[in-house]
Amino acid sequence: MSDLLTHAEYAAIADSINFPRAAFIDGKYRKGSGGMMPTINPATGETIAEIAVCNAKDVDFAVGKAREAFDQGRWAALHPSARKDVLIRLCKLITRNRRELAVMECLDSGKPIRDCEMIDIPEAIHCIKWHAEAADKLYDQTAPSGDDAIAMIVREPVGVVGAVLPWNFPLLMLAWKIGPALAAGNSVIVKPAEQTSLTALRVAELASEAGVPRGVLQVLPGDGPSVGEPLGMHPDVDMVSFTGSTETGRRFLRYSADSNLKKIVLECGGKNPAVVLEDAENLDSVAEHIVNAAFWNMGENCSACSRLIVHKAVREPLMERIVARLRDWKTGDPLDPANHLGALIDGEHAKKVTGYLKQKGKKPIAGGKARGAFVEPTVFDGVKSGDALATEEIFGPILSVIEVASLEEAITVANDTDYGLTASVFTANARRAIRAARAIRAGTVTINCYGEGDMATPFGGYKQSGFGGRDNGVHAHDQYTELKTIWIDLNDPASGDNVG
Repeated sequence: MSDLLTHAEYAAIADSINFPRAAFIDGKYRKGSGGMMPTINPATGETIAEIAVCNAKDVDFAVGKAREAFDQGRWAALHPSARKDVLIRLCKLITRNRRELAVMECLDSGKPIRDCEMIDIPEAIHCIKWHAEAADKLYDQTAPSGDDAIAMIVREPVGVVGAVLPWNFPLLMLAWKIGPALAAGNSVIVKPAEQTSLTALRVAELASEAGVPRGVLQVLPGDGPSVGEPLGMHPDVDMVSFTGSTETGRRFLRYSADSNLKKIVLECGGKNPAVVLEDAENLDSVAEHIVNAAFWNMGENCSACSRLIVHKAVREPLMERIVARLRDWKTGDPLDPANHLGALIDGEHAKKVTGYLKQKGKKPIAGGKARGAFVEPTVFDGVKSGDALATEEIFGPILSVIEVASLEEAITVANDTDYGLTASVFTANARRAIRAARAIRAGTVTINCYGEGDMATPFGGYKQSGFGGRDNGVHAHDQYTELKTIWIDLNDPASGDNVG
């Protein structure tokens, strides 16, 4: 908290920002071909800036420049340590401009400034730096081919990569994409969510200042039909990495099938369970983790634990602690560091989320009130597995509580979903913890805590939560590279004998 400024100081920064208003293509800001669109402050409904809208013409131009940069080796042919040095300079520039970026992110997305300052900006810097440092430390391989040959297995950059971002973590998800993609040597075209384009544009400008060559990192604002679909269908795009809804993710698989069979990596939705067994220790700590898991970032989080699956023996004392802890989670002006929850992204999404507040036969035991884009953290008890509250991804600050009577029932309920992104298990018994973690079908399972691992651990989902690869860790580099086998015959072609 000591690093946070006051509400008035953040407001002063907001008043002084010169917001980017154009697409960033071929190393500089350029007008889009599709006119202009407003970017709206979700907390006030006011227009922050008018931003250029791109379309298929701009996509085609940007892809051409990305391919030109790749084929000429401006970035791809650099020594990995040279790419590392440039990305480290980018991290330093982001650090130098962190306050501006934090406020920009807060205004654009409705995220609380405390999260932007303490989580999103530091984690974005850490991500890019982590992958930069890995660039010259990932070794290729040789295969056991005997004395007559050498088989080398080498990584090569995929080529032109499209990165399609969500609106819930605009800057952090940008880092998750460009960190490994640029470290591997690719040219990257970013399509930010139309609601949240500002920080991606600013980072692209900083990347150019850091030394990323023109054409290597480009940002094209616009909506799905104008930019996303042309990017997904473009025959000279080699890969698309997408984070967002499962419904939109399916479209990119279709785009790939209908174009050049480009690689597709999807990180999609989740209906994540937190399982609390009867022997869970320190219910105060459990309650703290559950509240953070359910309500951080207003519940607009793919890994949010929106289902609390709790053993009947501890349900009542745990619920008392959860409700008590919610008193500290204030909702209000995102620029005020005293608030834990800000505004939902826009009116359409707020309408969807508030629709879940009135459930037939169910009354929230905490929260339940909404004011425009601001929704209180809300808890529904007595939810059943088949209820909409238990099956649909709400993507808002609503926690559904399901009571169970055994570990076996808890696992069955946890797996009763189309999704499989994350899960949490709380128990004092290590054997039961491992058993549950192995039985729950999710990409990340935390024990006695909520989280997503760290930058060194792969992040992605089972079932309809993911497809084709993982973000984070060295595994992220795998999805942005092609594997090539180089086979060298060591036999003497003149004599037919082995080389001595």
